[in-house]
Amino acid sequence: MKKITIPPLFPLLITLIVIFSHVTTLASQQFKEAPQFYNAPTCPKMGQKQKQQLVPEGQICSSEAVHVAMTLDAAYLRGSMAAILSTLQHTSCPENVIFHFVASASANATLLASTVIASFPYLKFEIYHFRDSAVAGLISTSIRSALDCPLNYARSYLADLLPPCLRRVVYLDSDLVLVDDIANLAAIPLTGGKVLAAPEYCNANFTAYFTPTFWSSPSLSLTFANRRPCYFNTGVMVIDLERWREGGYTARIEEWMELQKRMRIYELGSLPPFLLVFGGEIEAVDHRWNQHGLGGDNFRGLCRELHPGPVSLLHWSGKGKPWARLDAGRPCPLDALWAPYDLLKPTYSFDS
Repeated sequence: MKKITIPPLFPLLITLIVIFSHVTTLASQQFKEAPQFYNAPTCPKMGQKQKQQLVPEGQICSSEAVHVAMTLDAAYLRGSMAAILSTLQHTSCPENVIFHFVASASANATLLASTVIASFPYLKFEIYHFRDSAVAGLISTSIRSALDCPLNYARSYLADLLPPCLRRVVYLDSDLVLVDDIANLAAIPLTGGKVLAAPEYCNANFTAYFTPTFWSSPSLSLTFANRRPCYFNTGVMVIDLERWREGGYTARIEEWMELQKRMRIYELGSLPPFLLVFGGEIEAVDHRWNQHGLGGDNFRGLCRELHPGPVSLLHWSGKGKPWARLDAGRPCPLDALWAPYDLLKPTYSFDS
């Protein structure tokens, strides 16, 4: 076989192409400035309890705040901006909401930050760098290429990435909007030493999630012994970071991902490792806090309807994203509920 010689500058060229592509994507998206929202008179004053804590300088650790963690990248930035706006618009204490954005270490964090500041000049936030290499070698091919992005797994590393003084955080995906006060979600108690809270769905058929290799192994299949067939969507979680750190849950998830890489034991993206580690041990939250699946079927992109009951959060998990379907002129009916939070400027206004 003829050996192919790679020019010494080739890796640098590839890196520059990736960076240029990222910057070009960001530059092509310009967003409107969002209105500023103010606290109600009953909101707690920030920093009262913080004075009693030994907090390193420059870290955002107020215990009166609602801490929200999200990933931030060029591909989903439009969705992230809509999620931020909906969160601030529907809470009674928007000035007490602090965002913790996780971006890939290879991303242009300065440009991402400036984009957020341009639309939300008053927003309290920090950006943390996630090394793709921490998880890249553990990712197995899934049913959607978007799920194979290393940043999609950053939620497993929040306890390591965020300041150690933070006790609780609400993790949100970028393809959702809130229509209720996020403080109500953040305040959900975690009883019995539970590490996270999320809406559970107990009509699952686990045989569709795992391969015959999993079910044929007694040591693996016994993981579900005495468990109800419930799952939860990892796009909306209330996490006790202190308990997560104490329990070493990041390492547990990595162990299942490593096993999947070697044995191919499940079919979906980021759900099975969380399911195997936390299944049956999470605090159940009302379904209204994650009306998920609005992105439709992962293979065909079919439109979905809301689950029965009240709605506090709409989540376009699945293949179809509302901004893409709206731009293509083929929206699903529920995409009209996302549109009012879209801050993207029309193309014709870019030079105005």
